[in-house]
Amino acid sequence: MSGTVPIPHGLPMERDAGPFAPPSEITRLRDARPVSPLMFPDGHEGWLVTGYDAVRQVMADTRFSSRQDIGVLHVPYETPGMPVPTEPSPQIPGLFIAMDPPDHTRLRRMLTGAFTVKRMKQLEEHIIDVAERQLDAMARMAPPVDLVKEFALPVPSLVICEMLGVPYADRATFQVNSAKFLVKDQALEEKMAAYGAMTTYLAELVVRKRAEPGDDILSDLARHDELSVEELTGIAFLLLLAGHETTANMLGLGTFALLEHPEQLAELRANPDLLPDAVEELLRYLSVADIFYRYATDDIEIGGETIAKGSTVVVSLLAANRDPERFDDPDTLDIRREARGRLAFGHGIHTCLGQQLARIEMRAGFAGLLRRFPTLELAIPADEVRLRTDMNIYGVHELPVTWTAS
Repeated sequence: MSGTVPIPHGLPMERDAGPFAPPSEITRLRDARPVSPLMFPDGHEGWLVTGYDAVRQVMADTRFSSRQDIGVLHVPYETPGMPVPTEPSPQIPGLFIAMDPPDHTRLRRMLTGAFTVKRMKQLEEHIIDVAERQLDAMARMAPPVDLVKEFALPVPSLVICEMLGVPYADRATFQVNSAKFLVKDQALEEKMAAYGAMTTYLAELVVRKRAEPGDDILSDLARHDELSVEELTGIAFLLLLAGHETTANMLGLGTFALLEHPEQLAELRANPDLLPDAVEELLRYLSVADIFYRYATDDIEIGGETIAKGSTVVVSLLAANRDPERFDDPDTLDIRREARGRLAFGHGIHTCLGQQLARIEMRAGFAGLLRRFPTLELAIPADEVRLRTDMNIYGVHELPVTWTAS
C-alpha cells in the first residue's frame, strides 16, 4: 500500500478546496490510507491519522501520551507549514491538556463540578442575556460591522471571564496575547513572549484570589492548598484561552458558513427548533480545533498499521468528521443531520471539559443573531473574507456583515 500512497513531507494544510473544506491532500490521504506515514521536515518519520475509527482509537488509548516532556512533541512555530519535532519541552504546571493520568486526572477532577450539565443549564439564561446585550449594542451600530469584533468574540469572552473571575476590563491584554500565542508560523521567542505576558497577568490574579477569594472558578481552585500558584496559573491560562477562542471562532465561521448556505439558513430561520441539531452539524462540519499531537509510549496497532514506540502521531479531527465511512455525504452541511459521534470536542480522557458551555453559547448566539437580524448578509465578497489559516484554531479574522435597518 505504501508504494501507491506517497509519504507526505510535512503536514499538508493548504485550504485549497474552499473555506469550509479540509485540505484536499488530507482528504486524499484519508481515503487512500487513513493511518499514513508522515515525514517531518527534519527527517523524523511519524504518523498522520485521518480516518474516523482510527482517530477515535488514538484519542481513547492512553498509551498515546499527551505529554510534551517526553519524545518529540514540542512544537515550535518558526517553520512555515509544519512544526519540526525537537527536544522534549518541560511540562508546564497546571496545563492538564498536556498531561497523562494520574496528573491529568487529579487536576481535571477539581474542575469537573464547575462544568457539569446541571451547572451549565443554570447559567443558560444568563448566557442568553449576555448574547442579547451584545446584539443590542450591534443593532445600534451603522452597518457594515465586523461580526467577530462586535459579537462572536465578546460573547464567550464575557462568559468565561465571569465564570473564572477574570476582569473583563482586562480583555485587551489577554485577547491580544492569546491571539499572538495561537499564530502558527512565528519565532518561538514571540510565542513565549505572548505566553509569558498572559501567565504573568494570571499569576498576579490567582495570588489575589488566594488572598481574597470571590464566587468564581479560580477562587474555588485557589482554596485547594495543594495547588501551587504555578499550577493555578497554568489552569487559568488553559481555561481562559480555550474558553473564548474556540467558541468565538465557531460563532464567526459558523455564521459565514450559514450565509454561504442560504437554503440551510432559511430552513433554520423557519424552524428554530432545529438549532440544537444545527449546532452539532456546524461543529462536525467546521471542526475549528483540528490538529492534535500524541506520542506512542508502546508499539500499538491502529487501522492495520503498527505505530512504533517513540513515534509522534498527528491526528486530524476535521478529516475524521468528514469521513464518508462514518457520515453520509459528509462534505454537505445539513442542519437536519443527527451528527452523533462527531469528534469536534475530541474523544477519550481529553474530551473538551467545556463542551456543554460551548453548546449553550452557540445556541444562544446563533438563535439571537438570526432572530434579531433577519436580513443579515456579507458586506464583502466571500472570497475576500480573511481566513485564520495562519492560526492554530481555525475561523475568520473578521466577518464584515450588513443588514437592512427596520
